[in-house]
Amino acid sequence: MKTPKRSIYISTKDYFKSQEAFDLVLDSSREILITTPQPAPEDLAGYYQSQAYISHSNTQKGIVPFLYRQVQKWSLKNKTNLINSLSNHKGTLLDIGAGTGNFCETSKQNSWDVYGVEPNKKAREIAAKKNIFLHQSIEDFKGQQFDVVTLWHVLEHLPDLENTITAIQKLLKPNGVLIVAVPNYNSFDAKHYKRFWAAYDVPRHLWHFSQKSMSKLFSENMKLLKTKPMIFDSFYVSLLSEKYKTGNSFAIKALWIGFWSNIRALSTKEYSSLIYCFKKA
Repeated sequence: MKTPKRSIYISTKDYFKSQEAFDLVLDSSREILITTPQPAPEDLAGYYQSQAYISHSNTQKGIVPFLYRQVQKWSLKNKTNLINSLSNHKGTLLDIGAGTGNFCETSKQNSWDVYGVEPNKKAREIAAKKNIFLHQSIEDFKGQQFDVVTLWHVLEHLPDLENTITAIQKLLKPNGVLIVAVPNYNSFDAKHYKRFWAAYDVPRHLWHFSQKSMSKLFSENMKLLKTKPMIFDSFYVSLLSEKYKTGNSFAIKALWIGFWSNIRALSTKEYSSLIYCFKKA
């Protein structure tokens, strides 16, 4: 079998925690960027151990965490509306990478029978206080199937990508819906901020996706129904990117870049983050 052509697309570093340097290597056959070197699975957890890691904490102070929480409230409603529109009944839902259980909680309130996976112990403990009891691994659900499986900005974090995708597809019932949200390295804000683009988030993000790569990763029996933009991501990511680039915790320029990224995407369709909605045959 022919070896895929690979070359360094960009070099960056972990601006969030370790300051370690990484290369993003382009696999041209799949148009996917691969964080290189990738930490060993047993070392990955250390890169998440920070009170500033917002998806695992609801208590951070400052303008960026505040904006994150406000957008999160709005997006939870929209995510629920999306799954309701794609599924013909409210059945079982598995949220992979459930964090502190906010989406599971909202879906449960919306009459879904919810299950969740979250490897971070502290996040699971926070979710349990909301009566959302999460499992540590998708292996806990081996042999089970669900009407809907969701991964909200999670696929980029998962080691062993191909085998994990195969396992995720097996978790879906026939005619089940898979929803995957990931950053898009072809967006305007990614190209503007280059190595400072916060959504590279190495090495927590092991993989970086384009629209073409997302169409190639899943098997033929997974039909792509539609893609949807996550319009607020460009603002949040640009605020963090500007902080990494200039040290400013809040910059009007970042909001302008976020806005312009969405305007450009009206014609290019290359939004900062995209939601991919698949249906299993």
